[in-house]
Amino acid sequence: MSTPAQTIPAALRAAAADFGAAPAVADGSVRLGWDDLLDDVRRVAGALIARGVRPGDRVAMWAPNTHHWVAAALGAQYAGAALVPLNTRYVAAEAADVLERVHAAALFVAGPFLGRDRLAELRAEAPQLHIPSVVVIPVDPENARSAAGGALHWDDLTGLAEQTPRAEVEARADAVTPDDIADILFTSGTTGRSKGTLVAHRQALDVVRGWVECATLRQADNYLIISPFFHNFGYKAGILACVLTGATIVPQAVFDVPQAMRLVSEEKISVLPGPPTIYQTILDFPDRAQFDLSTLRVAVTGAATVPVVLIERMRDELAFEVVLTAYGLSEAAGFGTMCRPDDDPATISGTCGRPIADFELRLADSGEVLLRGPNVMLGYLDDPDATAEAIDADGWLHTGDIGVVDARGYLKITDRLKDMYICGGFNVYPAEIEQVLARLDGVAESAVVGVPDPRMGEVGKAYVVRKAGARLTEEQVLSHATGTLANFKVPRFVEFRDQLPYSAAGKVLKRRLREEIS
Repeated sequence: MSTPAQTIPAALRAAAADFGAAPAVADGSVRLGWDDLLDDVRRVAGALIARGVRPGDRVAMWAPNTHHWVAAALGAQYAGAALVPLNTRYVAAEAADVLERVHAAALFVAGPFLGRDRLAELRAEAPQLHIPSVVVIPVDPENARSAAGGALHWDDLTGLAEQTPRAEVEARADAVTPDDIADILFTSGTTGRSKGTLVAHRQALDVVRGWVECATLRQADNYLIISPFFHNFGYKAGILACVLTGATIVPQAVFDVPQAMRLVSEEKISVLPGPPTIYQTILDFPDRAQFDLSTLRVAVTGAATVPVVLIERMRDELAFEVVLTAYGLSEAAGFGTMCRPDDDPATISGTCGRPIADFELRLADSGEVLLRGPNVMLGYLDDPDATAEAIDADGWLHTGDIGVVDARGYLKITDRLKDMYICGGFNVYPAEIEQVLARLDGVAESAVVGVPDPRMGEVGKAYVVRKAGARLTEEQVLSHATGTLANFKVPRFVEFRDQLPYSAAGKVLKRRLREEIS
């Protein structure tokens, strides 16, 4: 049996050799086989080499999910560069901060799209920022040839690639080693300034193999990737998972419920991961019966409270064969634990599964979740102090999450260490309260934070999003909590919202809620 590929270029070559003309990417009218995708990747790599990109340089991506993103990201890595995905929700100042910190040698950026011109914003915000090569991706067909002065257009890559001999492109791919940096993903910044996590090629592929095994992903699957490519869930559990299995990548640039269901029907989608809100929205969509969703097979979720009833409805009403929850973080190459296909709904709802990809798991005396293994990040970008704080002398990664582990080794995340607050001398973990509120009829979502109180130190404030048509009152919320929770855990305040602030990973930005109070 041959040794599995330990670099992303090698994995892509293996996919092209194994799957050939079988579908690799289906993005609207663009249809690429695995051999076509490899050709596109080589074209991008050749163009980057012609523009002076060297092994170890950093190439950034600031664009939504399209076939361009797939080819550009894999092309950067084929040329020996490290991939730096940028959150599409970043404002220009945030993007400029990351680009300066990584000393980006190239940037692929979306052209005018949904009312934003990211390149114009970036140049206005940081005119001093120098990026040797900027390539505009034509996300919006109406702006297909729009490229700001001095920037390259996606179509220009073909001519540039012709300047680099094929042998040189292949030599670059050959020279990539398992321990070279594959990607630098920046943490969400939910508790402060984001940090860049350094992950090697071998680590990126090893964790994805663990994910693929649990998710039962296979070549026959058509995979609708709603999770943003700039996030580990879209990039590693999405693009790289398909590279390793031959499953078809079906990207969705902007999540829209009817369009997602239309894609499921038209593309015969079988794999649809995402945060719980995606499934809840589909289940509650009034015209769901108009769409053929019968091909759905695999769902993987996490990042938020997942009620048992949602798992049951996903299996019963959407007919998913495999419904799993998972837990991971960028510092662990994006992964950590995962449920297994034969787990029952209570396990899937109440836990994040057990370790994958050779991770060890234990709890600190404080209850903090610790992970150790070959796929813990190499460190934070240019921040040895933060690295030493996150990874102790024995190699344990301190995740900042609080959890419990049952007798089977299954992990349950109870809260973020930084989200805990102290009410009258007692530790309060908001996730426990949110689980209780999730069982109240009429509650779609909730988030609880601690707010200052002169007598108790801190008390809870619950932000609640009602289900459509619900007329839930503050008194009903507090009564439900009082009947289920100890008095010090019951929120003192309830505020109803149309929506909660979410990160791209589907995590509630509690920092933003706390900032509103302070």
